[in-house]
Amino acid sequence: MKKLFVLAFIGFFAQLIDGALGMAYGVTSSSLLLAFSIAPAVASASVHLSEVVTTAASGVSHIKFGNVDKTMVFRLIIPGSIGAFIGACFLSNLPGDIVKPYVSAFLLLLGLYVIIRFLFLFQASEEKDAQPLSVKQSIPLGFIAGFADATGGGGWGPIATPVLLSKKGMTARKVVGTVDTSEFAIAVSATAGFILSLGWDTVNWLWVGALMIGGIFAAPIAAYLVRIVPPQLMGVFVGGFIIIVNIRTILNTWITHTEYHPLIYGLLIFCWLTAILFSVRKHLKVSKSDVNTGQNAS
Repeated sequence: MKKLFVLAFIGFFAQLIDGALGMAYGVTSSSLLLAFSIAPAVASASVHLSEVVTTAASGVSHIKFGNVDKTMVFRLIIPGSIGAFIGACFLSNLPGDIVKPYVSAFLLLLGLYVIIRFLFLFQASEEKDAQPLSVKQSIPLGFIAGFADATGGGGWGPIATPVLLSKKGMTARKVVGTVDTSEFAIAVSATAGFILSLGWDTVNWLWVGALMIGGIFAAPIAAYLVRIVPPQLMGVFVGGFIIIVNIRTILNTWITHTEYHPLIYGLLIFCWLTAILFSVRKHLKVSKSDVNTGQNAS
């Protein structure tokens, strides 16, 4: 019972982050399930099965708050679904003990990318003049993000969201809502691939149900928070969290000298806290500059 409450909290926390950032549900949930020593394919299958419900709830919430570009959703879901299905079948046929450290390494790199993206590259949301991604650009983006999402248990948001944010034509709020809403189709396709390859018997329905319940409660809250919480701060926090969780598997697999483990953990946590403080300072500086600009204009 205690584990179910923990999983429900994981689902709530992951969906809260995902709904506000357009990323991190799969990465966060998969990272924590791997920490429970769950096989990568089973962990990813459980996450994607729970995402079928949580992404539906998230999509409805984002649509309600006007956070979705429906044209962009339809451009992403077909190539994304194909990539997710192929990725799920690919992961399911790999031995769990062999692939686990590589999946953790992939998730760690995604966490690092999230930190870099939101610490140095993120720009405040604003309406832009040019058009969003074309159909030709959407196909490779959707396929690659969908494949990465299924093989790593997360990747749709960390790949799709920054790419869309780097393009003109959509506000950050619309990007987050669009990515979250389109993720429903990716979750369905990935789940179909996992079930086809693994079978229904490998799914722990209590775990999936706990993740679903937590995510459903978080979805409308996250859709509202996307308007008020600084996304760059949340991005740095989540990226560091993902790195800390996944470094455990990597250290246990490839660094046999355990006396170095505390030093590595300490260094990573120090860097993470430094990045959070830098992000807070940067946000306050930008906010102060905006206030001064408004006063001068008046």
